Amino acid sequence: MLIRDGIYYVGVNDHEVDLFEGQYKVENGMAYNSYVIKDERIAVFDTVSESFGAEWLGKIEEVLEGREPDYLIVQHMEPDHSGNIDTFVKKYPNVTVVATAMAFNMMRQFYGSDYASNRIIVKEKDTLELGKHHLTFIMAPMVHWPEVMVTYDSYAKTLFSADGFGKFGALDVEEDWECEARRYYFGIVGKFGMQTNNLLNKAKTLDIEMICPTHGPVLKENIGYYLGLYQTWANYDSESEGILIAYSSIYGHTRKAALLLAEKIKELGYEKVSVTDLARDDMAEAVEDAFRYNKLVLATTTYNTDIFPCMKEFINHLTERNFQKKKVAIIENGSWAPQAGKVMKGMLEKCKNLEYAQNNVTILSALNDSSILQIENLAKELVA
Repeated sequence: MLIRDGIYYVGVNDHEVDLFEGQYKVENGMAYNSYVIKDERIAVFDTVSESFGAEWLGKIEEVLEGREPDYLIVQHMEPDHSGNIDTFVKKYPNVTVVATAMAFNMMRQFYGSDYASNRIIVKEKDTLELGKHHLTFIMAPMVHWPEVMVTYDSYAKTLFSADGFGKFGALDVEEDWECEARRYYFGIVGKFGMQTNNLLNKAKTLDIEMICPTHGPVLKENIGYYLGLYQTWANYDSESEGILIAYSSIYGHTRKAALLLAEKIKELGYEKVSVTDLARDDMAEAVEDAFRYNKLVLATTTYNTDIFPCMKEFINHLTERNFQKKKVAIIENGSWAPQAGKVMKGMLEKCKNLEYAQNNVTILSALNDSSILQIENLAKELVA
């Protein structure tokens, strides 16, 4: 598919995958994107997952129309993008592989060869001329592996962005970009806000009219909107006003408290409140909303002198992704020695710039008049 000025899309859709990277639910599958630039010389950008090699090679043959590719540009070594490097090189033995030094080390680890006889090792701001298309390579370490680079085509004003600006979901399924891109970013890249900012600062110096990621749709309009969202996410700023109530409950009493708090908040005229059951709902979506909104309520039970496992997992997801700049409230439950609040705050100690609510809630087994009043006071504080 021709997408712009000699640039062709040759990616594939995967509807067989149910968990991306073995943990993220992808009900609408995944897209593994690859691109071809046809000019005086031909460059192919990234391969696809190994199991889709035949389909991918067929698309490339159709685009090449009997010509031979000159370059295979490898921007990222995750197997869903690098899985057909060796297959491609064997099919086109005269091709030159272009990548970072670390990427070639990983090729040897994954596929047994670093293609030393026919390769170009590139570093920051190295260039490659295809004819009209002038490519500049930009290093993007830890967005989200250390070997990553992106490529800017000044002729087509196009950024080939590797995993940046990607999203979950196959391209033959229609869905909103923001939700699955946000879940993808905070799940995959969220830990590396500083490195993402470094890449965004480089991108600001470029005239970009199209972004070609390795997952998700090609972005051709409102480029400033996508760059702005990524800036918000990389800075760990809240994307919008809102409250996430994340709970885990054993016998239903903590669940009742979480739902009551949501009800009281809405009674005060505040509608932007979301409630998630950490034992049943998608953990990645809960993490996404925790970063999206500016307020978070954690509600759980004391469990084996600790906290309930799924809440512990949730907080670990937050802390390892540099959770910060939020207001946090606590609802704890315990029948004889409630200490869930203490444990949760201890887990969050490594987080920066957290403000804790003055009104917290302690439930002794089940809701009573005292804990209901605490919930009402917490609702007022959160809305205020």
